[in-house]
Amino acid sequence: MRPTEERQLTVLHLVQPVDGGVARVVTDLVRAQAGAGLRPVVACWPGSPLAVGAAAAGAQVRGWSATRAPGPRLAGEVAAARRIVRDCRPHVVHAHSAKAGLAGRIAVRGRVPTVFQPHAWSFEAVEGPTAELAVGWERFGARWADHILCVSESERRTGQEAGIAARWSVIHNGIDLDRFRPGGQAGRAAARTSLPLPAGMDPRAPLVVCVGRLTRQKGQDVLLDAWRRMRVPGARLVLVGDGPDRAGLEGSAPAGVLFNGASGDVRPWIHAADVVVLPSRWEGMALAPLEAMACGRAVVMSDVSGARESLPPGDEDHLLVPPEDPVALAASLTALLTDPELREAVSHRALRHARATFDVRRTAGAVAGLYQELVSLSAPTTRKRTER
Repeated sequence: MRPTEERQLTVLHLVQPVDGGVARVVTDLVRAQAGAGLRPVVACWPGSPLAVGAAAAGAQVRGWSATRAPGPRLAGEVAAARRIVRDCRPHVVHAHSAKAGLAGRIAVRGRVPTVFQPHAWSFEAVEGPTAELAVGWERFGARWADHILCVSESERRTGQEAGIAARWSVIHNGIDLDRFRPGGQAGRAAARTSLPLPAGMDPRAPLVVCVGRLTRQKGQDVLLDAWRRMRVPGARLVLVGDGPDRAGLEGSAPAGVLFNGASGDVRPWIHAADVVVLPSRWEGMALAPLEAMACGRAVVMSDVSGARESLPPGDEDHLLVPPEDPVALAASLTALLTDPELREAVSHRALRHARATFDVRRTAGAVAGLYQELVSLSAPTTRKRTER
């Protein structure tokens, strides 16, 4: 480590998964940290979208080839994480999501100040004995995290209700408000002209866009079920994203649905939309709705963790639906698509709320404050513990 690096607060972000919302959160966070004079190091799968994005954002990137699921590779992943910690000598380890939280906490075991950020709880994604095992691990693993950082109060409550005893912090997700800006009617028209929309589609047709990985978590199957019930003439639905469920979703999709695949820049799709929808089964606090609101678009979400905290107060009846309820989802989308005055009103309120509340610079500042608190508490022994 160079002398200048010795004086910087070094944060090791141990991350798996390496795409989707978690990757965007980490990339935005390390960009802000590098700009503020911290030294962010990101350990993730080499060559992944996160590795490329984090390097461009100013982070040092270390290869850590961890898979999403626990299994026989775990021991090797823990050993690799331990080597990276020994080499980087971080002041703080920040482990993101379930797998990195598992491997990172086992590797460090409290010897370095550690923040675990679940990005939605692993036990919400599974059922039966597997869920019980996940809850059991989170209860046990909490002893090796100085703080568990949640992105919403509802995510924290879910952890507490599962019996996880921890020192909690809640810091809402933030987005880059310089990138996600309102486009208005002119922006909508320009975006529709530039995008690969279906041939012959009326440029004024009602358009709903869903941005997210094509997985069970994001609930696109529920959305397709709702779309079959829609009776809005000419309406089109675009799914922006890729993932393991794509083939099955494409095979079951009704008419009027376009599968765009993953996009390096979702802003044109958001600007083209009349409504952005995210029918997730579980979340911590999803980024796509925040980005859509910051661009001045109405959003419809399932009422999972973080959703109510994302919306401007008073719009819940229009914009929230129960999870896995295609009838309610179809009704909400229909109401917004067929009532321009309602859609514009909620869009304007969402725009003001997002731009006042979800600035990633504020998020990064709060996270840096948490790091400083942990380092101050452990300052006499941090370096010795890191070098063991």
